[in-house]
Amino acid sequence: MNVILSVEAVRFPLTGIGRYSYELARGLLENDEIDALKLFSGIRFLPSLTEAGGSSTGLYGLKRFVQGSRLLTALYQAANPTLRWLTLRGFSNFIYHSPNFFLPPFSGPKIATFHDLSAFNWAECYDPAKARFLQKGLRNTLDNADALITDSEFTRQELSAFSGWPLEKIHSVPLASSPEFYPRAEPEVLPVMEKYRLEYKAYTLYVGTIEPRKNLGRLLDAYGRLPLELRRRWPLVLSGYKGWQSEEIHRRVREAERQGWAKYLGFVPAAELPMLYSGARVFVFPSLYEGFGLPVLEAMSSGVPVICSNSSSLPEVAGGAALMSEAQDVVGMSENLERGLQDDLWQESAVVEGLERARSFSWEACVRDTVRVYRHFG
Repeated sequence: MNVILSVEAVRFPLTGIGRYSYELARGLLENDEIDALKLFSGIRFLPSLTEAGGSSTGLYGLKRFVQGSRLLTALYQAANPTLRWLTLRGFSNFIYHSPNFFLPPFSGPKIATFHDLSAFNWAECYDPAKARFLQKGLRNTLDNADALITDSEFTRQELSAFSGWPLEKIHSVPLASSPEFYPRAEPEVLPVMEKYRLEYKAYTLYVGTIEPRKNLGRLLDAYGRLPLELRRRWPLVLSGYKGWQSEEIHRRVREAERQGWAKYLGFVPAAELPMLYSGARVFVFPSLYEGFGLPVLEAMSSGVPVICSNSSSLPEVAGGAALMSEAQDVVGMSENLERGLQDDLWQESAVVEGLERARSFSWEACVRDTVRVYRHFG
C-alpha cells in the first residue's frame, strides 16, 4: 500500500494529536505492508520524520503572528487548499490519511481521524472565529472522506449519531502512551524536581491545555474544599499551554499560589514531562469532554494513581483503575482527592491496576488497526 500521512501536528507545542501523528508515522515507516510512505506537512512533502522540539521556534512565532491577524488568517485559509492540491496532484494511487480532522483536495482514497466533536458540542469553549473555521473544515471532511477513524468507541458512536455516517465506515482505534512514560525513582527525576522546585511524590498533577473544557474551575473549587494543611502539604501543580478564555483560571491559580497550595508551570518541554508525571503523588484530570484522554494513560504508565471525571471517553481509558466522579460534582471530586492523597492502600492498588490497564494499550496495536483500515482501499 502507498500512504500519504499528514504530520503537520508534529510541532511545538506537541499536543496529543501531535504525539499521535508522530507515533503513527514512526510505526508506519517500519510496517511491512506499507510500500511507500510520504510525510506531508503544510504544502510540501518532508524528507524525514522529525520530532517536535520542547521549545518554540521562529516558525512557531510566525504562526502565532498570522493567527493573531484576521486578514492574514483569512488569506492563508483561502490559499491553503489550492496550494495543497497542487502538491498532492498525481498521487491518486496513494491513500491520504489526516490524523488531525482536516482533508485537503485529493483525488485518491481519503481517511481522516476525528478525535472529538468539541467544535460542535462545546463550541462555547472556542474563539468564535476558530469554532466556525473548525466546523467548516470538519463538515468538509464528513462530505469527502472515504473512511473515518476515532480514538474511542464513545467518539465513534457520537460521530455516527451526529453525522449520519454508518458505523461500519467509522473505525475505533485507541491511542497509547509512549515508551518514555514509566515509573521512575526519585534520583532519576530529581533534576526536574529541582528545576520546578517540587518535592518527589508531594504534589497533585494536572497536565493539559488551560481552557474551560478541562473543567479547571471546578478542580480549583474541589481542591479548595480540602483542609489548608493538606493542600499545602500536597499542592496542586498545573502544566499546560494557555488556551482560550483561560484568564480567570490563571487569576484563581495565582491566588492559590499566594496561599501556598498551587503552582502553574506553563508548558513543560516534552523531555521533562515523563519526569513530572513520575514525581506526582496523584494525577487529576477533571475534563468535561474528551475524545480519548491521553494524559490519563500517560499517568497510569508512569505509575501514578489517577483521579478523573467519568465523562465521555474517560471510562474507556481508565477502566476500573481510577477514582472517578461526575465532572460537575465538586464535592465528589474533592472527596476523591482527599482519599487519593491520604489512602496509602488505595494508592498502592491504583498503581498496580493503572500499570496493568496502560499495558492493554500500545502504539503497535494502534498502527496495526490503522493499517487494517487502509486495507479497504489499498
